[in-house]
Amino acid sequence: MVEFEAQVDSDVPSGSSVSGEKKGKGNKRSRADDASKSLAAIGTHKKAERRSSVSKPARDLRDQPEPAPKSKKKRKGRPAAAAAAIEPTLTPIEAEEASTRSPSPVIDFDGLSRPSVGTRERLEETDAQKQERLEKMKGAVRTLLECVGEDPDREGLLATPERYAKAMLFFTKGYQENVGDIVNNAIFQEGHNEMVIVKDIEIFSMCEHHLVPFIGKMHIGYIPSNAVIGISKLPRIAEMFSRRLQIQERLTREVANAIMEILKPQGVHVVMESSHLCMVMRGVEKTGSTTITSCVLGCFESKEKTRNEFLSLIGVNRR
Repeated sequence: MVEFEAQVDSDVPSGSSVSGEKKGKGNKRSRADDASKSLAAIGTHKKAERRSSVSKPARDLRDQPEPAPKSKKKRKGRPAAAAAAIEPTLTPIEAEEASTRSPSPVIDFDGLSRPSVGTRERLEETDAQKQERLEKMKGAVRTLLECVGEDPDREGLLATPERYAKAMLFFTKGYQENVGDIVNNAIFQEGHNEMVIVKDIEIFSMCEHHLVPFIGKMHIGYIPSNAVIGISKLPRIAEMFSRRLQIQERLTREVANAIMEILKPQGVHVVMESSHLCMVMRGVEKTGSTTITSCVLGCFESKEKTRNEFLSLIGVNRR
């Protein structure tokens, strides 16, 4: 009996160890099953992708860069293929040329700048046609004098219709001027690439809304791409565009675009300050107000330091 009990007692720990081993193996299997089930559950959803690093290079080949954000929104109802066909791709040479040329060329095929409907007719007219045009304008001025209640036959107004007609033809002579004749091949390859400025160019132009003058100063600066233009040509170009019916915003832009078109520099900056008699003599009647407009092209538009240097040199930043 004693031996049997001892044997039984000795068998007990051995049996417990066997059951413990079986239990441990069961726990490992259950954990493995849980892990496989969780992976399977993740797999049923979307596969997790690595986020690309913004400030560091990719860590391994599984890193996928995020797609570049689209700058332009597609219009609704417009197929992608049609949009791609409409927007042509530029070659590197064309892209470089487009960056140095004015976005809206203002010089026509015959050298005229933004010719109006009757520009070429007035340019090519004979002496008889010129006299006919003058008589027509004199009659219109006489009608205006009558309409404001004046006597066009009194001594002080007898020659006014003719004087005013000739004055208007002079105020608008810029329509007939040719850019090629103004520049006259005064472009020189000097290898210069520093800023050139002509400032305080006096400007007299006619407001197209009220046919009264606006008077001011224009400052022109450009950075050459090797070629420079005769400095007197810049005021002449400004004069050509001012001698027509204008608004200040368009006048500033046209001068900048014309210089960009003629010279093809790295950049152009034009600033104009003027006083408009249409808001001094009438309307709000603010005599001390000044209108400032600016047009920047090329490197002046893309580089703030270059733009600020120009503004500092012409004195706009002094206030």
